[in-house]
Amino acid sequence: MTERSPAFPGRLNRSRLYEQVAEQITAWIADNGLGPGDRIPPERELATRLGVSRATLSQALVALEVVGVVAVRHGDGTVVTRAGLTGAAGPARIVEAIRAHADRLPEIIDTRDALETKLAALAAERRTGEDLARIDAALAGMAEDVEAGGRGVAGDEQFHGAVTAAAHSLLLARLMEEISELIRETRLESLSQPDRPRASLAGHRAVADAIRAGDPAAAASAMHDHVTMVSDVALLRGPTAG
Repeated sequence: MTERSPAFPGRLNRSRLYEQVAEQITAWIADNGLGPGDRIPPERELATRLGVSRATLSQALVALEVVGVVAVRHGDGTVVTRAGLTGAAGPARIVEAIRAHADRLPEIIDTRDALETKLAALAAERRTGEDLARIDAALAGMAEDVEAGGRGVAGDEQFHGAVTAAAHSLLLARLMEEISELIRETRLESLSQPDRPRASLAGHRAVADAIRAGDPAAAASAMHDHVTMVSDVALLRGPTAG
């Protein structure tokens, strides 16, 4: 991997939103010929170059990660993951994709809440010792990652997959698979929020405790509370200043 640091365009007007920041970053990636595996400058440096706050920049990078332009890797910074952004239309298409994603977020959240709340209740009724072991392994993996400074994305995905498997409902599992990529988008956004990985891990533990206790109502309530909490993402809070 290589890191390139040619100059960015001029500083952005502070009234612009994360979409415009994302568009500027995308244009810079294309203009400088960066490809998959190339690193972009650290967030602090990017924020200074663009004249925006770290919060706005972080929101823009998360949006770009969701649509597959970059990946934020613990210990390795932010790297480009998507080629083919050349031409004037490239950055504009990326912004369109970001807006389309934000528009469908509420429906994704509603669907996830309905499915995962039921899955947690069924898991409390049907879980086996093997199911509980998988849930515990996912919790341990996420905790280890979060303690090391990561976001716990893989552990989060494994936990929800383990709960889905513990419900032993083939149809519900298929429905979850149908929206898995959409859930991944909200997962990336949620776990990029400050202090969210630890809060998410605590929510997982509450769900796991209820499933282990064989209490369907408590499991459903804990999962609903968890989904509600992790669904509070920056893209649904409106524009940020700076």
